[in-house]
Amino acid sequence: MKKFYITTAIDYVNAEPHIGHAYQKIVADAISRWHSLKGDKVWFLTGTDEHGQKIAKSAKQANLSEKAFVDKMSKKFKQAWDFLEIRYSKFIRTTDREHIRFVQDFIKKIRKEIYKGTYEGLYCEGCEAFVTEKDLVNGECPYHRKKPEKIKEECYFFKLSKYQSQLLKLYETDFILPKEKRNEIKNRVKEGLKDLCITRTNFSWGVPFPGDEGHIVYVWFDALLNYLSGANGNWPADIHLLGKDNAWFHAVIWPAMLLSAGYELPKHIFIHGFLSYQGQKISKSLGNCIYPLELAKRYGVDSVRFAILRIPFNGDDGDISPEVIIERNNNELANKLGNLISRTTTLIEKYGLEKTPNILLKKLPLKQIQSHLDNYETDKALEKIFIFIDICNEFIQSKKPWETRDTKVLYQLADSIKAITILLSPFIPETTEKIAKHFQFPIKLDEINKPLKLTKLKKSEILFKKIDGTKA
Repeated sequence: MKKFYITTAIDYVNAEPHIGHAYQKIVADAISRWHSLKGDKVWFLTGTDEHGQKIAKSAKQANLSEKAFVDKMSKKFKQAWDFLEIRYSKFIRTTDREHIRFVQDFIKKIRKEIYKGTYEGLYCEGCEAFVTEKDLVNGECPYHRKKPEKIKEECYFFKLSKYQSQLLKLYETDFILPKEKRNEIKNRVKEGLKDLCITRTNFSWGVPFPGDEGHIVYVWFDALLNYLSGANGNWPADIHLLGKDNAWFHAVIWPAMLLSAGYELPKHIFIHGFLSYQGQKISKSLGNCIYPLELAKRYGVDSVRFAILRIPFNGDDGDISPEVIIERNNNELANKLGNLISRTTTLIEKYGLEKTPNILLKKLPLKQIQSHLDNYETDKALEKIFIFIDICNEFIQSKKPWETRDTKVLYQLADSIKAITILLSPFIPETTEKIAKHFQFPIKLDEINKPLKLTKLKKSEILFKKIDGTKA
């Protein structure tokens, strides 16, 4: 079995999970399920980032200890991902004892590249990041629309500047995807790198720095190491999925840390855009933090997953809204997929099936679908699958089996539904399990080219109910 190790960013638990967090996790889940379908040994890591200044303040505001606060919030993320059928291999928390030990051991390993000094400059608490004037827009953080605070602290520095030339060589490969994001990072690194402050002293909620426990480890230096501490023997990662606001940490600081400690580098990092809601950036301050559990309970897990996975995953920003979920549910899942299965099974119950070569299956663009999924183009894979669903719906219309009672036509449709179901299983797992159980076939990739076994079939239940658009 071929190994496939995929990670998401771990989410900061200062607030509840919103649909922007769910976007990345749903895409990662679809990709990991695809590799499982291919027979790969998949390790899918996600989790929560639980240290730092922002967490300490949020806990104080909630009148809870930091540990009680992160326990409560981390549980909400885990519950959300479980409800959305996100099938991770491990849910890591940076407060896990094993992770804390790993962070401290890693620092000891690279101790020769760490020195003591003083950091004086700007710090964005929202990003938990040391920033410069160049990073700001009109003096404010472009992501949080706030002025960073000026700080002066004794700290330990990591010799990040030492790795500039090695990083620039790395960016000549496809380490960063997509290419446009790679060029952005490359141009910034060409301007020069400064050594990185990797400890804080003005609060205490973090991993104690080994050898000097008056310092705690900088939250990003701590958090990035989760990909190693949670690897379970699967390092190097095949793909890190992360949002564009995390690009610098993952594309610059992370590989430098790995080079310093002598670890193999991950194969790729994929920088995706933000998910907006009805055209607006999702933000607590704007009051539009749409929670994925609310959407899933209102419209159905698979309908929400499907709408999100239909958004182009190419580094650009995407947009979601109730109207988009309803349109995708009604026009594609209900009218196209659901209607195909309902009509076909109704006729099979009446007339039965007769095995015949499935010439319809020759129109399935299987290689293109596989290529899109291997290249993380989940939206394009879905587009191709639904083109084939359209072909199947046109086939049933043109052959009119309700008039001809042609059981060979019905067999070709049933066998094609098997292929469609298998290919859709990474995207809408709950529904595809129902379809596979109804038609009595296993969800395995090699089943696509095996003829469907003849069996008595009854009319399928309604898989996707139409949603009233006025109730968006």
